[in-house]
Amino acid sequence: MWKDFFYFSKGQRIGIIVLIVLIVLALVVNYMLPLFFPVTEKDGTAFLNEVEQFKRSLVSRDSIRKTEWQRQYEERQLQYKLNYKTFPENKKNESYSLFIFDPNAVDSATFVHLGLKPFIASNILKYRKAGGRFKTKEDFGKVYGITPEKFKELETYIAIAEIKPIKNETAPVKRTDIIVDLNSADTTLLMQVKGIGRGYAKGIVRFRQQTGGFVSVDQLSEIYGMRPENLEKIRPYCTINAALIQKIKVNTATAQRLDAHPYINFYQSKAIYELRRNKGKLRDISDLKVLPELTAEDLVKLKPYLSFE
Repeated sequence: MWKDFFYFSKGQRIGIIVLIVLIVLALVVNYMLPLFFPVTEKDGTAFLNEVEQFKRSLVSRDSIRKTEWQRQYEERQLQYKLNYKTFPENKKNESYSLFIFDPNAVDSATFVHLGLKPFIASNILKYRKAGGRFKTKEDFGKVYGITPEKFKELETYIAIAEIKPIKNETAPVKRTDIIVDLNSADTTLLMQVKGIGRGYAKGIVRFRQQTGGFVSVDQLSEIYGMRPENLEKIRPYCTINAALIQKIKVNTATAQRLDAHPYINFYQSKAIYELRRNKGKLRDISDLKVLPELTAEDLVKLKPYLSFE
């Protein structure tokens, strides 16, 4: 009976033999493969290195914000420094001039023209507003911010007027012998000239600020409300210091800066600006003759107020 159990047909025997051969071949191949293709075990070092590099490349959101804030802060500081260069107090008073003045009477602009820093001028005005008064030249030298060298330079120009109390009189005393410089005198000094009231004095200072200064006494006729008879009365007591004229640097000024001058309108300022952009540096007033927006009369009026440095 067991013979019947182990009895296989010819086809079955062939199949069994093929199966055994395949099993043997599989065992041999499984044994031989490591010999031809050695397997190197990975310890994970390369992967860990990649992870570390990735971590180092990561930047937190807070770091990004701080970096952006720092960049914006540095840009604001740079812009501030560039703008600050144009402020009068940062120009180191390069264009100041010396002239006789009364520290108890002149305004802040006059102090700046004398070479003092704006904050010093402000301190002086606050001191005077509080009732203070400079009785001697040495008192003026004690003002905070005025160095001994600067005081020595100004000392010979200090003229402190003696004030005599006058009852029931509030208006400044009119003097017919005083000569005022239209480019430096403040309203108080201007009002000492007979014929110049508070309104004229304010108009003169305003005109000086808008144009950059007076080039001729005849320009007083452009002051609002100035009548010809008043001008003739004032003329003998007015002088012009041309060195104090604030000129516009044509080769660097913006169109807005040009347009701000009373003698230049919007279209003329744009034309000058475009001419400079197309031609390059302008040499003198004759370069502006090609502009149809500017007449010969305009050029004559503008010449003293333009600088081509």
